[in-house]
Amino acid sequence: MKSFFIISVILFAFDVFAYDFIGKKEVELERKIDELISRMTLSEKIGQLNQLNGNGLSDNLKSQIRNGSVGTMLNEVNPEISNELQRIAVEESRLGIPLIFARDVIHGFKTVFPIPLAQAASWDEEIVKKGARIAAEEATSRGIRWTFAPMLDISRDARWGRIIESLGEDPYLASRLGVAMVEGFQGKSLSSPNGMAACLKHFCGYGAVEGGRDYNTTQISEEQLRNIYFVPFKSCINAGAATLMAAFNDLNGVPCTANRYLLNTVLRSDWNFDGVVVSDWNSVHELINHGYARDGKQAAELAVNAGVDIDMMSLDYISSLEGSVKEKVVKESVIDNAVRNILRLKFRLGLFHNPYVEIKNDVFYTPEYLEAAKESAIKSCVLLKNTDKALPLSEKIKSIAVIGPMADAPADQLGAWTMDGERQHTITPLQDLKKRYGNTIVINYVKGLDYSRDLDRKNFEAAVAAVEKSDVVLFFAGEEAGLTGEARCRADISLPGAQKDLLSEIAAAGKPIILIMLAGRPIEIYKELPLVKAFLYAWHPGTMGGPAIIDLLFGKAVPSGRLPISYPMVSAQLPYYYNHKNTGRPAVGDLVMMENMQQNEIQTSFGHTCYYLDAGRDPLYPFGYGLSYTTFRYGELNLSANDMTEQSKLTVSVPVTNTGNIMATETVQLYIRDVIASVTRPVKELKAYRKVCLKPGEEKNIVFEISIDDLKFYTANGEYRAEPGEFIVYVGANSRDVKEVSFTLK
Repeated sequence: MKSFFIISVILFAFDVFAYDFIGKKEVELERKIDELISRMTLSEKIGQLNQLNGNGLSDNLKSQIRNGSVGTMLNEVNPEISNELQRIAVEESRLGIPLIFARDVIHGFKTVFPIPLAQAASWDEEIVKKGARIAAEEATSRGIRWTFAPMLDISRDARWGRIIESLGEDPYLASRLGVAMVEGFQGKSLSSPNGMAACLKHFCGYGAVEGGRDYNTTQISEEQLRNIYFVPFKSCINAGAATLMAAFNDLNGVPCTANRYLLNTVLRSDWNFDGVVVSDWNSVHELINHGYARDGKQAAELAVNAGVDIDMMSLDYISSLEGSVKEKVVKESVIDNAVRNILRLKFRLGLFHNPYVEIKNDVFYTPEYLEAAKESAIKSCVLLKNTDKALPLSEKIKSIAVIGPMADAPADQLGAWTMDGERQHTITPLQDLKKRYGNTIVINYVKGLDYSRDLDRKNFEAAVAAVEKSDVVLFFAGEEAGLTGEARCRADISLPGAQKDLLSEIAAAGKPIILIMLAGRPIEIYKELPLVKAFLYAWHPGTMGGPAIIDLLFGKAVPSGRLPISYPMVSAQLPYYYNHKNTGRPAVGDLVMMENMQQNEIQTSFGHTCYYLDAGRDPLYPFGYGLSYTTFRYGELNLSANDMTEQSKLTVSVPVTNTGNIMATETVQLYIRDVIASVTRPVKELKAYRKVCLKPGEEKNIVFEISIDDLKFYTANGEYRAEPGEFIVYVGANSRDVKEVSFTLK
């Protein structure tokens, strides 16, 4: 008892010391910032708000930096140029304020990891965090101290090209993985030379653009914003994210770049965010196109008054804000607050102490980084079909036909947003297959189509001939990287080009086909699925995608990825998401499909439910879905009690058994439904998951704890609370295949 008391006193004293030390440090930092601002002219202050794209060492740029007209810079990746520009800022400008160099480092710098949507399929925070840390290590060696990632837009429409940057459709999963990315990018300390500021984007609602068309408008209720779209942003701000980017889109009639409610009320007042807010590229000036500002001057006034600290590349701040302050349309205190946020970031990055980059040439493509990229690609791949245990392939197989435009497409394999990725370092599936098995297995490779959109059938005959003399077919289909990413939206998300025709022709040869999809979004494939024995979704897997895929195909690794989005059956179902709300007439039981309707069917008011006559109610594959090379059995759920209060907690447990003969990882998922509430609630919401590795025959009891926070939501009047009543707990391998049990919140 005495020792416990002594330890408690020591811990208390340490907490007091730590608080006192940290508090004094922050006070001293703010004092330095205020002192520096007091010495700045209005012109120098506005210069800190101006972000320019790099263009080498032009005389004009050097002059602007000397004059204090530039605060941050984009896309300069030559460290010698960065150091010279930084030298001018530090040594030749009046106040010596350093620059920050920024870049879109989205899923890797040189060593490219799978696209973020693929990484979300891993459901693995540690590998996501490791990927972001490696990206930061590589990028900071070139002077990049700020990245515009992670993208936290909840994405429910696969037509939207930027879905590849997202972490999927679920706010809980996006929150956990988003926090992992922030921690990876920023490292243990932002002020270390390899600390890189993360940027949460795009605030807010960008993933819900109408029709899946980039930059389009959004209409999102307050209840949806707070219960869905805000959730990952708030989680990552609580985790210490340094910066945030306002979205391109308008939200409920007000463009996000000039949205005071988002950037002042929610971000600054409600969430106490003290980091930097940056516009997206030219989005300040685009307020004119929105019909929200009459000219660049008014656009700058609206944006800065709303809370946008940095103007990315529109030049409206630098060209007009000085006049707006003199006219008293913008208070100088507003400019001061923006400068304060920017200087705070520069101090936190340690740039006043060490502004220059130490040039390193041995940090790219290290064995450790390549192994991590391979691990990430393995964990991101999702096995969606495996009829008759077509996979894994036996190493004793005699011949393989490799067909399709994505088998050896090194640039496309990297995916979108890989400006610094190098195709010569990419290892494709064909390359790795030849390297490992070329001496023992006959590999009959015919591309069939030169690229994913190719319509030329000239090589079809050769592809069929290769299939006919092979034991099994690996068909690598998908879409080029250029069909995904920003402004790469598709109304029809089926296989582009003549890929469907190529698949149909080789299927006529009667050989077992393994379909491997390399794409940035779910691809409509339901009509073609009967032609293939197995279906492995590899996304755009990055630098080491080839070795990862070959490991999976031959059983050197076991698939463990799970879908972070619902996989639609057809494009017309979009947007589609598992955590939808019920309707007054939910689609339950057997559905009458169009082909089963009677001729001269009359319209009645009875028996109608919410579904499509020609596509039903369900996706092709549900959120959270993924197969393994083994099978798992879920036992009965056990609740620790049937009732719960706000002060108590419940535990729910389920025995999970590996019933196969291969050690593998299962992702056990827990969902909750609030049955009756003052605001209609989703039919299911992911609240927890556990990844568990089980040996053949091994059983583990998986235990989840449910607290009152898991039951809370924002009501129509903005209250955040849990309401008494019945709740259903679902546990299973995905959002569809679950066991359930209920309890009551008293």
